[in-house]
Amino acid sequence: MTVQCTFCTFAHYISILKLKAATMKALKLFIGLLIVVFSSCVQHSTSVHRPKLVVGLVIDQMRWDYLYRYYDLYGNDGFKRLLRDGFSCENTMINYLPTYTAPGHACIYTGSVPAIHGIAGNDWIDNMSGSYMYCVSDSTVHYVGEGDTTERAMSPRNLLTTTITDELRLATNMESRVYGIAIKDRSCILPAGHLANGAYWMDDSTGGFRSSSYYPNPRPEWLKNFNKRHVSDSLMKTNWSLLLPKEKYKNSLGDECKYERCFKCEKNPTFPHIMDSLGGKNKYGAIKAMPAGNTLTFSMSKACIEGENLGSKGTTDFLCVSLSSTDYAGHQFGPNSIEVEDMYLRLDLEIAEFLKYLDVKVGRGNYLFFLTADHGAAHNSQYMIDEDVPAGFFQYKELLAALNEHLKVSFGKDSLVKDYTNYQLFLDEQKISAGKLDREKIKTAISDFLNKRQDVAYVIDMEHMSNAVLPEPIKAMVVNGYNKNRSGVIQIILNPAWYECGSSTTGTTHGSWNPYDAHIPLLWYGWGVQKGKTNNQLNMTDISPTIAAMLHIQMPNGCVGKPILEMLNK
Repeated sequence: MTVQCTFCTFAHYISILKLKAATMKALKLFIGLLIVVFSSCVQHSTSVHRPKLVVGLVIDQMRWDYLYRYYDLYGNDGFKRLLRDGFSCENTMINYLPTYTAPGHACIYTGSVPAIHGIAGNDWIDNMSGSYMYCVSDSTVHYVGEGDTTERAMSPRNLLTTTITDELRLATNMESRVYGIAIKDRSCILPAGHLANGAYWMDDSTGGFRSSSYYPNPRPEWLKNFNKRHVSDSLMKTNWSLLLPKEKYKNSLGDECKYERCFKCEKNPTFPHIMDSLGGKNKYGAIKAMPAGNTLTFSMSKACIEGENLGSKGTTDFLCVSLSSTDYAGHQFGPNSIEVEDMYLRLDLEIAEFLKYLDVKVGRGNYLFFLTADHGAAHNSQYMIDEDVPAGFFQYKELLAALNEHLKVSFGKDSLVKDYTNYQLFLDEQKISAGKLDREKIKTAISDFLNKRQDVAYVIDMEHMSNAVLPEPIKAMVVNGYNKNRSGVIQIILNPAWYECGSSTTGTTHGSWNPYDAHIPLLWYGWGVQKGKTNNQLNMTDISPTIAAMLHIQMPNGCVGKPILEMLNK
């Protein structure tokens, strides 16, 4: 209703009153109503329209094609509801290297890349100090919880930029509330950002959730009550059996498969997986690779919504949820396993139930929901070899030993390459400096050595990337992933279907530029979202600026992405 229309309507009513010889008292009453409605219209036209709650769901290691690989077995109210009634960005790509969990979660919520936001991997070597770093480690805070107090303490301080959740807090003068929930610490801490009200991750020793002293109230009453319920103990007794009859699983290689890795308590990786037989200090760790881990995470998320009354206090709140069990199961069993198929069929039901919960608790149309992944995963390389597809395993430990032996012959010093991580080589800068060795010649010798290997496609000197001869988009991904203080000096790009491994060749991993690692799902649903899809290529960095545009707030301060106009222009 416009202000002009409101005046016209009331003018009509007033004329009727005059024709009926209305009393002055009635006329004053309608004039009062006119003032109230006019004020309401003006207020509505100047207020910022936002949802009550934003929920971000990151599914760790979800390949994009899982949306359709298992589509025929999904129900109507989970993934299909999001695809049917929401907006799907079908060609969303990660635009940096390496494609790991911590950089992925950081990118989703900052709209930035490791070169800027600083999360160069799950772990890295700090080139200034030479020390090993974990992405969310923080020696200035302490662990808060009831479990193992020797666990390292965590915070988002290693993240160099703001997140979209930080920007929401800033935009509302800290009135909006932000929480992160996940089994993995990095998967809730990085999304929730620097200004979060809280972030909670699983404690392996108790099966509950914990936090750190970085947050203003790391142990609220609702969290204590949730942990007292011992949800993990109940889930451990359920074991893991197939949801459907075995013959229904036509997208997998079968139950007993040589490409899979057993749980520690098992002799064969077959169903049912009997979890209640586990004992020891970290018996709850088995939940991580089970569908029960997703159930636990959703239960904790609901407890947070209930305990904090998210979406009910007049400002937009934000809940960051990450499902880690899909990654643990993927690494252990691989994308062609019946375990991963069953995991996603059960997850479909969990998502359906969670959406119904939000419909009731927050109200259908009152919440903005998005679903994406931090990275994908490769097919098991041995499976590809057996199917006569070019593939292989990169034995990085053997490489590191051979490379250092080669450099010793040329330069007379042991272990000039300090370590290999994130498909990158780190030099022992102190040893090179103390020995007055020619650093550039060492890098050249490394490149010459690696370029003779058939499994290596490209070798890039990260400090001279302008000289690198390699195709796009790989070059741009290398540039976007290079942080001078936290990245190695040599980047290794393997041939397609090759990936690094240690002692085990079962399961799978990720980290490369290839579509199986870099092509992720991105679904939008609920408030402000209309039905549709786009096949135009978008980037993971576009998620945060799209949320910023929808909420009418500033983009994160390191954001390099762009709003997804195909959805916003609907």
